[in-house]
Amino acid sequence: MIVSRIDQIMKEKNVTSRDIAQRTHLSIDTVARARNENIRKCRLYTLELIAEFLGVKTKDLYDEIPDAHIGPTP
Repeated sequence: MIVSRIDQIMKEKNVTSRDIAQRTHLSIDTVARARNENIRKCRLYTLELIAEFLGVKTKDLYDEIPDAHIGPTP
């Protein structure tokens, strides 16, 4: 499972969704979807824009956590 860290990074940098949306020309809804802790679907381009604005690498925007339900069955 992929877990977004965008909200945490935004708080650390004192940045709002509106700030990101205005500077990246993404919609506030798009930024909100990317901020959602459980990212389901997000374009790499969107993550690149957000990462650039926040001054971090794209890979810093999320953590990958193993999902207990995924994997080979015995």
